[in-house]
Amino acid sequence: MMETSGTGAPKLTGRGAARRWELFEELVTLLIGEGFARFTLDDLAARLRCSKRTLYGLAGSKEQLVRAVVVHFFRRATGHVEAALAAESDPVDRLAAYLRAVAAELAPVSPQFFDDVAAFEPAAEVYERNTRAAAARVQQLIAEGVAAGAFRDVQVAFAAEVITSVMVRIQQRQVAAATGLADAEAYGHLAELLLHGLVR
Repeated sequence: MMETSGTGAPKLTGRGAARRWELFEELVTLLIGEGFARFTLDDLAARLRCSKRTLYGLAGSKEQLVRAVVVHFFRRATGHVEAALAAESDPVDRLAAYLRAVAAELAPVSPQFFDDVAAFEPAAEVYERNTRAAAARVQQLIAEGVAAGAFRDVQVAFAAEVITSVMVRIQQRQVAAATGLADAEAYGHLAELLLHGLVR
């Protein structure tokens, strides 16, 4: 999970900026908890107890608003995951901390949100880009562990390809469909498999 490029939270400046930021955070909480496909702007305005004009102050359309929420969610999650990683120095602990932090960030997110993201191309593209960045980060952590002698001498590129395939399947909702696991649960199981397979 890495910070995405492109627009995240709307640029909130001027009068009422603090209230608009608070409103945007409420919107993020609402959408990751319940999804977004079924909501109209009127619905969102009613749930957030604001006017549609206020929502248009955050983004020009529902589609732009949704994309901003998805980018913001992953950018915030990345900050938390990287903080958890920075707190560890041992290669085994670093890989474990990274994957478990990803799982922890995804845990509060509803399956409906992920289903809606998968069905909405601009949001799916953001999730996919973050997934591939996360897979690259995992490859880097495995390479560091092999170099330090903490992990078995695996073929890092192959291990990374396998991990990337699983992470992409999680992102595309294929793992959820096949196993019934939520994305966070799938990442937790991936962490256990990796650690048991890599540690000497």
